[in-house]
Amino acid sequence: MAKDAPPRWDRRMQQRLVRGEAAALGELYDLFAALVHSQAHRMLDDEDAADLVTREVFAQVWENPEAYDPRQGSMRSWVARLTHRHSVQRLRRAAATAYAEEHGEGSVPDPEELERRVRSATAAARADYIVSSMPVPLRQALELAYTRRRDYRQTAADLGVTEDEARRRLRLGLQLLSTANTRPLEGSAPPGYGRVR
Repeated sequence: MAKDAPPRWDRRMQQRLVRGEAAALGELYDLFAALVHSQAHRMLDDEDAADLVTREVFAQVWENPEAYDPRQGSMRSWVARLTHRHSVQRLRRAAATAYAEEHGEGSVPDPEELERRVRSATAAARADYIVSSMPVPLRQALELAYTRRRDYRQTAADLGVTEDEARRRLRLGLQLLSTANTRPLEGSAPPGYGRVR
């Protein structure tokens, strides 16, 4: 996954895109395609839909690079917001289509159920992002505790750290994960992509 780029890079990239430099789009794609695809896939749980969202996001970037405002955050966070928006739209369309097929043309799904699905997919994508972007020591401690079912003593022994350090890493990792459900659905930033630098 690409690291957050300095604001100067973001502005230069936008200028190159505005000038229509295809190489700039290729560079941006190389940096952020994995982020876009994994976020879309986590929200939609569909490889083909994630591929479509990835194409849509980069098409929108290419067609409207002036929509990016460096004062609002990094290029990465903008691309992530676009991904979130396209994924939510696709999720809503798919749910409406499935509901109409099941209940007949003109039928509309329950808006509350649809919003629950969107919130759930958003929280799951945010949790994945949090885990993948957290510091390696925290991620290692959580993986040992939850995938290998190690307690903090075993985690400490496996990592070669003190028991206090293992508890601290687990606590911090869990605190980060607990934020996955705390962002509003339609905030200024998508799940996991704030303006942190």
